Amino acid sequence: MALLDIQHISKSFGQGEVLRDVNLKVEKGDVISILGKSGSGKTTLLRCINFLERADAGTMVFDGQEVDLHRAAKKEIDGIRKKTGFVFQNYNLFRNLNVLENVTLGLTAGRGMDKEAAKEKALDMLGRVGMEEEKDKFPSQLSGGQQQRVAIARALATDPQIIFFDEPTSALDPQLTDEVLNVMRKLAEDGMTMLVVTHEMGFAREVSSRVVFMDGGLVVEEGEPKSFFANPKDARTRSFLRLAESVKA
Repeated sequence: MALLDIQHISKSFGQGEVLRDVNLKVEKGDVISILGKSGSGKTTLLRCINFLERADAGTMVFDGQEVDLHRAAKKEIDGIRKKTGFVFQNYNLFRNLNVLENVTLGLTAGRGMDKEAAKEKALDMLGRVGMEEEKDKFPSQLSGGQQQRVAIARALATDPQIIFFDEPTSALDPQLTDEVLNVMRKLAEDGMTMLVVTHEMGFAREVSSRVVFMDGGLVVEEGEPKSFFANPKDARTRSFLRLAESVKA
């Protein structure tokens, strides 16, 4: 059984249909990169899966638990969120808390963990992303790449079964992008299951177990990276990849 099995998700904002009967399976240990131009529904898909947006229709089986994405009760949502992590495009760190406090807050307030145990866990996760020495700094004292690494440590601290990444490098310059992608590569090597909305073609090609292309709220094509990039089947996929290569050049 797949760790995550998404079936028939639909979502509209006003008259605009953003997701149209989307289906996706994620196996344990998968790193799935979701590609597509802006407005294709990538971020909305992640937000619906984690209930940051309420889907209009669709079901999800996660870790053996089936839930209606439109009608899910708060208890069901809380249970699923406790098993997932979410890394946002713009970090979403608390500006009035230092690095260590940003990571421990979810453990103490959200999980009821003892403060000392939470601190030990947080320091371990910060060490994993190379940020332990910055534990007393505030977000305003960090680069964008450092802030994103703290956000990843915060997601890891809850021992998630899967982490959702929503364009985690789109706000960063190339050097800072590399430091975040290196952390994500290490997570992949360690077997972390990840669903990644990204514009980073190199990461999608080299690290992903599967690549998904979305357009107009639909999953147009998916496959393992080698065949996806070398021999895309759909004309929309080919057009997107040509454009991505031209921009890179």
